[in-house]
Amino acid sequence: MKKLIFLGCLVGMLSSSFAADAPAPAAFLAKDSRCFEMRTYYAAPGKLADLNARFRDHTNKLFIKHGITPIAYWVPTDQGAVTDAKLIYLLAYPSREAREQSWKAFGADPAWKAAQTASEANGKLVARVESVFLSATDYSPMK
Repeated sequence: MKKLIFLGCLVGMLSSSFAADAPAPAAFLAKDSRCFEMRTYYAAPGKLADLNARFRDHTNKLFIKHGITPIAYWVPTDQGAVTDAKLIYLLAYPSREAREQSWKAFGADPAWKAAQTASEANGKLVARVESVFLSATDYSPMK
């Protein structure tokens, strides 16, 4: 038990000493920044074209309907890398709370459910999703 207490104190001291050297994240964040989310979809094999079609024909309109602001969509173009199955995109929301409400409404929308079902008639389009939340810095041109 004494060893566990010692280790806990040691970890606490080390983490506080590193934290003292780093500026507080809020010090360089824009005060008026929206909540941004960068999402990476890894398309199922052979399904990237179908995934892009679903975004082009359905998802974008539904995002806007539910208060989600699409900023940009990308596909990697690096030579020699396994990049042909990724769709990377950036979304914006007024706040993290607004994001949660928008996605809940989006997921419950009958138009989304119909588009998803129709587009996946021959199998799932997405194998994996990664999501990263971002806040603009105080010097960012986009907030």
